Amino acid sequence: MIKRSLALAFLLLYLFSTTEFHELLRLPAVFEHFDSHKKETPTISLWEFLCIHYAHGEVQDDDYDNDMKLPFKTHDGCNSQNFVSLIPEQKYSLAKINPSISRKHTHKYQAEFTISIYLNTIWQPPKLC
Repeated sequence: MIKRSLALAFLLLYLFSTTEFHELLRLPAVFEHFDSHKKETPTISLWEFLCIHYAHGEVQDDDYDNDMKLPFKTHDGCNSQNFVSLIPEQKYSLAKINPSISRKHTHKYQAEFTISIYLNTIWQPPKLC
């Protein structure tokens, strides 16, 4: 139970600090602002209110300052860039290595070595003209 609570706390801490998830904390401002619009225009619905404030761009009206306090109306510049750089441990020696190449048997491509069943399959080697 403690591990689950701790994991949830870390997840919320991450989401609130690196994404726009913190805008949900402004959700009560939506209902307060809707109430003020409801007092001015009693027939306005919640859908109309949301369309006025979110669907028609930024309208410079009398309550523009209150409009900008609504969630997802401004950008706080919440930006997170996480870089993980793993530098591999170098296990190279500087000793000179003399490769010994044996040329005992070399294979050359010859047409008689190809089997006819192999040529009938879909995966054929490139044909040289």
